[in-house]
Amino acid sequence: MPVFESNFKPTVPFRNGHFNTVYRPLFMKDTIVYNRKRITTWDKDFIDLDFSTVNSNTLVVLIHGLEGSSQSKYIISHANHFNNIGLDTVCFNLRGCSGEDNLLLSTYHSGKTEDVEFVINYLLEHYNYQNIVIVGFSLGGNLTLKYLGEQGNNLSSTVKGGIAVSVPIHIESAEKELDKLKNKFYMEMFFKTMKSKVLEKSMKFPEFNLDKKKLYKATKFKHLEKLYTCPVFGFDSPLDYWTKASSKPHLPQIKAPTLLINAKDDSFLSRECYPYEEAKKSDYFFFEETKFGGHCGFMTSFKPEDNTWLEHRISRFMKQVIEIKTH
Repeated sequence: MPVFESNFKPTVPFRNGHFNTVYRPLFMKDTIVYNRKRITTWDKDFIDLDFSTVNSNTLVVLIHGLEGSSQSKYIISHANHFNNIGLDTVCFNLRGCSGEDNLLLSTYHSGKTEDVEFVINYLLEHYNYQNIVIVGFSLGGNLTLKYLGEQGNNLSSTVKGGIAVSVPIHIESAEKELDKLKNKFYMEMFFKTMKSKVLEKSMKFPEFNLDKKKLYKATKFKHLEKLYTCPVFGFDSPLDYWTKASSKPHLPQIKAPTLLINAKDDSFLSRECYPYEEAKKSDYFFFEETKFGGHCGFMTSFKPEDNTWLEHRISRFMKQVIEIKTH
């Protein structure tokens, strides 16, 4: 499919990627009331699903990014938008992200699509939606793309496709990008909660034998991966994790209409995260690169009513996806 040309044109302050990245979480005031459904997993844990419904036959499954939740501003904004245009939503809170610690030592990681598969199958079995569309942001976008690629032709006909936003599809190079000084502020924010969670897990599971000194000194994701992600989830090394968790190798196997939107000024992403060739060679995978937008930002101006470009872009593709799959 041809790569989409973007019409996203923000005003001057929002043409700075960092400004656009931080503006939404710091200044947007969206609120929402969810109906929470806690489901029990096959491994005796739980996952919290937060629904916001308007009696639609279409359900949008929202998957947040690293250390996000259903309370993340970009999730709330999109849930409200989809409700306003007549679509139901459910936010899939990744394990340990719903405001209550999950029951197991293991939580989530960038490639843990078995949880996505479990949630989608649960929705298919317990609800009667005609259409399900998955929308993932950042880490949640990686899960979305990887899941759709893994499912390939086996994807349920009810799942019409997906949209992914600001996705580090090539984790190894993206982590190297995040290690740079320009991202020091974001890394400190991520590590503030991530280190606390790992420390809490070590207290609940003393047999884990966490090296607390190394945890305190950790400054890069690969440090936490060596301490927690690799031993807990069975990866041989951070490189093994990066290779197996990245969604980029799965893009050619996607067999349902899927759109990836990445901003050129997203400081989290490496050049390997802009899959032009994969999109050109695929009949189902579309890619759109905006010149501006930052990471999960895509704010246009200081006027709240102007700041729904991303929501409208996603819903427009979503309607096209449903038409493609049902007619």
